[in-house]
Amino acid sequence: QVQLVESGGTLVQPGGSLRLSCAASGFTFRNYAIGWFRQAPGKEREGLSCISSIRDSTYYRDSVKGRFTISRDNAKNTVYLQMNSLKPEDTAVYYCARTQACEYSDFETTRYDYWGQGTQVTVSS
Repeated sequence: QVQLVESGGTLVQPGGSLRLSCAASGFTFRNYAIGWFRQAPGKEREGLSCISSIRDSTYYRDSVKGRFTISRDNAKNTVYLQMNSLKPEDTAVYYCARTQACEYSDFETTRYDYWGQGTQVTVSS
C-alpha cells in the first residue's frame, strides 16, 4: 500500500536549520510529484513546496522562497525539505503528500491523494 512517512521534526531555535525527510513506499516513486505542507494550530493547512517527477522542477510558496529547499532522491524514494533561517511562525506540523504533477496541484490539498502522518517542528528559544 502507498505510504509516506515524514521524519526530522524537532525543537529548534530561531535562526536555526532543519532537514525534513519524506520516505515513500508502495508506488513507483519516480512517476509522482511530492509536496510539502504545514498546519499550525488553528490555521488551515498550507502548501509550501513541490517537486515534480520530470526534471525535478521545484515550486515554492513566496513566504518560504529563499529559506526552504526541496529535493528528491529517487534511488532512496525520499524527498527532503531543507529549512533554514527558521522563525517562530514556522512552528507547525509538516506533512508530505503525493500528487500527479506540481503544476496540476497548485497546492490544492484535494489534488494530493496520499498524505503522511506529519512531523512536528517547533521553533522557539
